[in-house]
Amino acid sequence: MLQASDFKEKQILLLESKELTTSEIKINNQNLQINFEDGRKEKVRLQHLVAVYVIGDATLTTKLIEKLLKTGGSLFLLKQNMQTYAAFNAVAEGNYLLRNKQYHFPVKTELDIAKQIVLNKIKNQLALLRSIEVKKIQGKSLLTYKKDTVKKINEAVDFASLRGLEGSVSKDFFALYFESIDWRRRVPRGKVDEINILLDIGYTYLFNFVDSILRLFGFDTYKGVYHQLFFQRKSLSCDLMEPFRCIIDRAVLKMYNLSQFDKSDFSYKNGSYYLKYQFNSKYSRIFLQELLKHKMEIYGYIRSYYYHIMNEDNLGEFKIR
Repeated sequence: MLQASDFKEKQILLLESKELTTSEIKINNQNLQINFEDGRKEKVRLQHLVAVYVIGDATLTTKLIEKLLKTGGSLFLLKQNMQTYAAFNAVAEGNYLLRNKQYHFPVKTELDIAKQIVLNKIKNQLALLRSIEVKKIQGKSLLTYKKDTVKKINEAVDFASLRGLEGSVSKDFFALYFESIDWRRRVPRGKVDEINILLDIGYTYLFNFVDSILRLFGFDTYKGVYHQLFFQRKSLSCDLMEPFRCIIDRAVLKMYNLSQFDKSDFSYKNGSYYLKYQFNSKYSRIFLQELLKHKMEIYGYIRSYYYHIMNEDNLGEFKIR
């Protein structure tokens, strides 16, 4: 299992094909070295990498992939539209005790854990609303709304009712949090506007980051508790990214407030919006920097989940600050 002292040194590397077409990537001892055409050189120790993201077409050697995986790093290959099409994950295999516990939870236990995950997510959403001085939701004060929501979640008798509550709160959250930037509605992967595209990109990076850490602990990331088994869906990664979505939400609003967002970075074609390829790294770097700021909190939460599964310790909580 990866220790906190080791994970503290971990970094994320973002590489774009437009930089790589005239550049060289090679292994130099235990370092990943990039020699750029303009003479610049970048060197990163392989053991310090938790994830490497490559956007667009690039040529990578099998030796690089082998050494990256051996040192606990994961490699994600993304299309120019920011969709992940392949991943090479470092995995702690053989933890059969952990996986056995994952697959033999009673339904009630799974529901109880799911409630904790959803509560954590909602508390962070309300914290973000409080940070922009929202006073009321649906005619109720934030405190009353929170108390009512917590009560309903604790009383939820099945996953369907829990999902309904989560969806209702998220709808209220998005409408208020992004009200100042002409919010319409959340449409995952719908490409209906620029905000939804940015959220999709940010959530994808978050998902892959969470998935990378889970696999280092030896989890079967296809077996979740809130997101149930579904063909080819990494349900556990979907579960444990929920409390951290607020990191991406805040980053998007911050882009607008700091004028980092520019509508001209996007285009519209055949009924869909899309981010122009030349601006992929601009927004990717912002999201990855935000994730790195919270990497130890994400690691700590996943570690607490591991101990919760193995030893029935209390599940931790992430609080957005």
